[in-house]
Amino acid sequence: MVSNPVHGLPFLPGTSFKDLTKTAFHRSQTLGYRNGYAVVRRPTVGIGGNRLQVNQLSQADLDELANSIPILTYGQPRQAPPAAFIPAHVAFDKKVLKFDAYFQEDVPMSTEEHYRIRQVHIYYYLEDDSMSVIEPVVENSGIPQGKLIKRQRLSKNDRGDHYHWKDLNRGINITIYGKTFRIVDCDKFTQVFLESQGIELNPPEKMALDPYTELRKQPLRKYVTPKDFDQLKQFLTFDKQVLRFYAIWDDTDSMFGECRTYIIHYYLMDDTVEIREVHERNDGRDPFPLLMNRQRMPKVLVENAKNFPRCVLEISDKEVLEWYTAKDFIVGKPLTILGRTFFIYDCDPFTRQYYQEKFGVSDLPRIDMSKKEPPPMKQIYQVETYTPEQRSRRPLGLTMLQIHEYQGWGAGQGSAVAELPPYNGFGLIEDSAQNCFALIPKAPQKDVIKMLMNENKVLRYLATLESPIPEDKDRQFVLSYFLATDMISIFEPPVRNSGIIGGKYLGKTKVIKPDSSVENPVYYGPSDFFIGAVIDVFGHRFVILDTDDYVLKYMESNAAQYSPEALLSIQNRIQKQEAPAPELDGQRVEEEPGVQDMEALIDTIQKQLKDRPCSDNIREAFQIYDKEASGYVDRETFFKICGSFQLPVDDSLIKELIRMCSHGEDKIDYYNFVRAFSS
Repeated sequence: MVSNPVHGLPFLPGTSFKDLTKTAFHRSQTLGYRNGYAVVRRPTVGIGGNRLQVNQLSQADLDELANSIPILTYGQPRQAPPAAFIPAHVAFDKKVLKFDAYFQEDVPMSTEEHYRIRQVHIYYYLEDDSMSVIEPVVENSGIPQGKLIKRQRLSKNDRGDHYHWKDLNRGINITIYGKTFRIVDCDKFTQVFLESQGIELNPPEKMALDPYTELRKQPLRKYVTPKDFDQLKQFLTFDKQVLRFYAIWDDTDSMFGECRTYIIHYYLMDDTVEIREVHERNDGRDPFPLLMNRQRMPKVLVENAKNFPRCVLEISDKEVLEWYTAKDFIVGKPLTILGRTFFIYDCDPFTRQYYQEKFGVSDLPRIDMSKKEPPPMKQIYQVETYTPEQRSRRPLGLTMLQIHEYQGWGAGQGSAVAELPPYNGFGLIEDSAQNCFALIPKAPQKDVIKMLMNENKVLRYLATLESPIPEDKDRQFVLSYFLATDMISIFEPPVRNSGIIGGKYLGKTKVIKPDSSVENPVYYGPSDFFIGAVIDVFGHRFVILDTDDYVLKYMESNAAQYSPEALLSIQNRIQKQEAPAPELDGQRVEEEPGVQDMEALIDTIQKQLKDRPCSDNIREAFQIYDKEASGYVDRETFFKICGSFQLPVDDSLIKELIRMCSHGEDKIDYYNFVRAFSS
């Protein structure tokens, strides 16, 4: 270690001196123990005891530098010799993947089995990607078993692609020559190989078993007669002893059903049941004595015997878990036999005595099943005993629900009962009610005087549809109210390129207010229609925007019928009509309809503009940009064409015409605009 203790001398050869006082030149210890664990300490002094700088590299940084560029330490590495080429038939020689699978085979000509499960092994040979299917031989199976498919490459689709070991996995179906095999498991070597190749195996499944083979493995059924049961003893003991029950079958819930009476006989000698019909005089039924012949009745069937053809074959003990016995027939409880539910309401004295001795049941009271008289039906009738004078004083326009509320007659002079069935929603309520008053219904009475006075009088309103659907925002309708019949019709003017077919929206009919009931309907009247009113027509809300001149005259002559709100809306409309017309070159246009109506506005422009260009040239210029012949161009193109023909677009009348021809925010109808410049 060389140091330069003399200050001021440069650190150059010949001017540096050794420190003779330093005798220790060892490296500082960097290893130590703390709490029994070896730790690494960063050295604080270097060789000779010189203090190290604080920002020196740690041991980890030094190791990283040494490992990042090992060529600096060990020199240029040698290239490893290439691995020897090993062909596939050598690398995968005698390496076979084995899968356990099964397939289902139909058995159409057997009564004991409908299908057969056949277990197979699928072998996949890695050396040449060939496969084979082998079925283990089962002794005495009677089926040709062994090698089902010899070793070969198998196609998996119509394009000629072959099965690869990547296509095989547990829990999948593969189809080979029209047969579908279900792979359920594989051996250990196959599992390790597929997982080493990065294939995620499905969980193994349980191998399906052949139901017929499992049935053959069960022990044969032994028929052993119990000692405490003897059919001969039962026959000799209970011969000619029959339990008699009285029951009913209530089928009134079905169409044309009725409540019928039956007698159920239970024969104790062989536990058979018989059901006999009880006929009444003039019941209209054929005198068949039996509903069900004497036979044993199953109570609980085997789960697989629900589809048993009982209409062809007799039910045996194999298909039945439990039969009906005497303890199942109890008075006061329902009983289901052959799909019919019988209610037992009584029995004979011998049956009561038998139940008391055998089962200890002494309380078997008779249940009264006599038919109760139905409540009297409320008849709907209408009696009119009015004198001609009383009939003339009866108000016109009353519905049948309001006739009986009229206080113009006393008791005994005339009455009208109007307890009607619920309204079914078809037609008018008054028209539907006429079917309840007479066998041949008559048309509802109309106010003839009102019809004559208001004939051909129609109030028309401009309305829009209040709807959250964006397509209904710009739709406009014409509501027509007919004063003669109080009916409403709605017409939608067709709009070109709107995507909505216009025409009749609602035919002539009366419209009920939403806050009225069906029993006492309240229809819309002339006083309900004014600017700003909302009309609810069968769930569709219409907002009235404007009226025609005849409505204004009608409201002025019948101001007492309208509310102050309706009259105020008309005043606002009149004030808007009387607003001053726009000016042109310092002169005011006196024709008010020129601003409100497009036709009048076009006539005004034709009169004011004397030196105007040819309309055909303007139309041809617009049609060049209108590729789809829709009659509309965008706003930028419109003003560009107007500028090329030097049209006075800054004129107040031209501005108003452009506003009326605007369609949406970016489209302008140039058909109506060009009409203003025609001669």
